[in-house]
Amino acid sequence: MSEKIYEEAWEYTMKVLHDLYKSQNKEDEFKLWFNMNYVEDTIDTITVSVASSFLQQTMQKKGNFDIVLKKLKEITGQEDIKLNCIVVKEERSETKNSETSDTEKPSKKSTESETTSSKSDVIENKKSSFKKHQLLQEEYTFDTFIPGDNSNFAYNASIAVAKKPGKEYNPILLYGGSGLGKTHLMQAIGNYIYNNGGEKLKICYVSAETFTNEFIFSTKEGKTNAFKNKYRNLDVLLLDDIHFLQGKESTQEELFYTFNALHEKKAQMVFTCDRPIKEIKNMAARLVSRLANGLCIDLQPPSYETRVAILQKKIDLMGKTLSQDIIEYIAKNIETNVRDLEAALNKVFGYADLVGKTPDLEITKHLLKDVMGSGTMESISIDVIQKVIADNYQISVADLKSKKRDKKFVIPRQIAIYIARELTEIAYTELGNEFGGKDHSTIMSAYNKIAEQIKIDSSLESKIQLYIREIKEYKK
Repeated sequence: MSEKIYEEAWEYTMKVLHDLYKSQNKEDEFKLWFNMNYVEDTIDTITVSVASSFLQQTMQKKGNFDIVLKKLKEITGQEDIKLNCIVVKEERSETKNSETSDTEKPSKKSTESETTSSKSDVIENKKSSFKKHQLLQEEYTFDTFIPGDNSNFAYNASIAVAKKPGKEYNPILLYGGSGLGKTHLMQAIGNYIYNNGGEKLKICYVSAETFTNEFIFSTKEGKTNAFKNKYRNLDVLLLDDIHFLQGKESTQEELFYTFNALHEKKAQMVFTCDRPIKEIKNMAARLVSRLANGLCIDLQPPSYETRVAILQKKIDLMGKTLSQDIIEYIAKNIETNVRDLEAALNKVFGYADLVGKTPDLEITKHLLKDVMGSGTMESISIDVIQKVIADNYQISVADLKSKKRDKKFVIPRQIAIYIARELTEIAYTELGNEFGGKDHSTIMSAYNKIAEQIKIDSSLESKIQLYIREIKEYKK
């Protein structure tokens, strides 16, 4: 039975947060992603409702339940209070201004059995045929991955690895920019193995950062044997973002010996990285050699057709619909990665859940203007391009602008010029001024040389795509 002890505290909490977001010019964000209603409470639990599972899951991912709970604890002084979230299915008429019915009031019959605890853990309905591994996300499967020209090789290789772990392509290294599906494929391998006779296998998914922190802790606490036993006796090691290990000599050494132990026992190893392994600075040569001797595959940004397919698949998985013109608009204007496509969908469907009406194309354009506006050609400066390239080649920006003819300066200079032409609308003459006063023909020659090399050297193209992603991310 509801005591309504905290109803006033709840209303005050939401007012404080509303005012805070409004002062930061984020009122629209607050209205969209803090759209929850007080239902009831007991001595230690406040129950609130949201309009859909989609809203609940997105609020969970954004950490908004935690934000509200923290503020509630500050206001009430009750550290043991918990936040419980239920999903209330709202029935809406097809007309925009229709009134909601009395049956929409929260009740046990009108809610799903999905709750959020003090840690905002959302309990989702599981498919009975799918076995959940405690370290893997169940949505990361081969069924939910949309392969395209940019990822077919990685997709098919990952399936081969999953079907015959430790026997085909061991190790496998997936590399590419953020949001292109590396972690998805890595965890899909783990989920497939676990769900196809691998329940008794020791499968471990871990980020390189966590691996490093565990190793440091084990060293400080004198528990290195426990650390070694944990990782060297695995059947499947899924190590994410190994570029984090650059410069960490002791952790690299431990991974080297772990690699050798696992390789000897034919345990499957899968790694991900944001760039080709040989381009990671301050990485031990012998570790690079081990990783490079496996199957190394890069993932590129998806093509337009693949982006459309990805959007349609995600919409289907959400159990929603969206007009084709909106899907095409998003696909045409977001060329970066899957994560950005997902963010655009979340914003569109968040609006739909909030107002009870899916937006048309014009409203969608307005909703996504900030998303579409980021990373445009006009927002990328020559200074940023020069800095990123200089840093990658460990030279100075002054060297890029100089007339030095050494190979160590000429190649990065040509690459910087090529990228500048690709990402900006600056003319050859003006670009020459940006690179130390070089003439029109010199700049054109540098651009054409890289353009021709890309046609015959796929590794150079991959490298340039990596630099372009770094340049775009530098602006964010």
